[in-house]
Amino acid sequence: MELRVLRYFLMVVQEQNISQAATRLHVSQPTISRQLKDLEAELDTTLFVRGNRTIQLTPDGEYFAHQAQQILSLTDKTLANIHQEADLSGAVYIGSAEARSMLTVAQAIGHLNAQHPHVRVNIVSMDAAEIHRQLVAGVFDFGVVMEPIDKSDYDFCRLPGESRWGLLVQNGSPLAQQATVSLDDVAQSRLIIPQQGGDQRLHDLFGFTSDDLTVVATYNLLYNASLLVSAGVGNALGLDGIINTNQSDLAFVPLEPRISSGSSLVWLKGQRLSAASQALLDQVRLELAPTAE
Repeated sequence: MELRVLRYFLMVVQEQNISQAATRLHVSQPTISRQLKDLEAELDTTLFVRGNRTIQLTPDGEYFAHQAQQILSLTDKTLANIHQEADLSGAVYIGSAEARSMLTVAQAIGHLNAQHPHVRVNIVSMDAAEIHRQLVAGVFDFGVVMEPIDKSDYDFCRLPGESRWGLLVQNGSPLAQQATVSLDDVAQSRLIIPQQGGDQRLHDLFGFTSDDLTVVATYNLLYNASLLVSAGVGNALGLDGIINTNQSDLAFVPLEPRISSGSSLVWLKGQRLSAASQALLDQVRLELAPTAE
């Protein structure tokens, strides 16, 4: 199985049409059709249901597309890190929760890039469970995860600063006129809550059980939750400093008593970091070091 064929396959998946994929790849249509048939024969399965105008993936095709994307991502990352120039270069991949303490990592990236402009950092927003999967798969080098979280699989650096929990509400809501919201206010709201951690996290942070709350939706990116709030679906339980509510139809109202969460930069224990990844980690540690007087 050649990497070239995997790229052909994923382009066909993207375009849902062999002819259009051939145009994008600058390859003849018969060549792609033949390669896909050979691929199906090699795998001994049917990857596509072929229609008159478009093609659709079979369940095996959907699984293979996901795995092919993982294979190519890991291959591209490995090649980028091996083919380094005299100056430090390569690709670093970070999966990140939405957290204002990401600013420390961002500052480290800026300083590293000023010294080594050929290092490219790729950041993908996602929750802690997906970050763990991608770290184990070798696709990501680092994760930025919100506390509390099980870090038994990780080496880590605690990042400075904490984000305060509260409700993201419509400006016209009575809650928007309050300086703070109580846990009772939360319990009486139609809630949009984070997917990460589920019921256990709600209990650990706020003392709630699922029976205490009316949950109408969940989210893994607060921006998407903010659209639901704007649409009147409910109030989003989340962290401050992520959504800019200035000149918007939304307001963030912090919880009282104050409940905050920190975050950590994590990587797998025993992981051998590439030169570029190690350089970024060293720079993060410099950012965290106390300033010499």
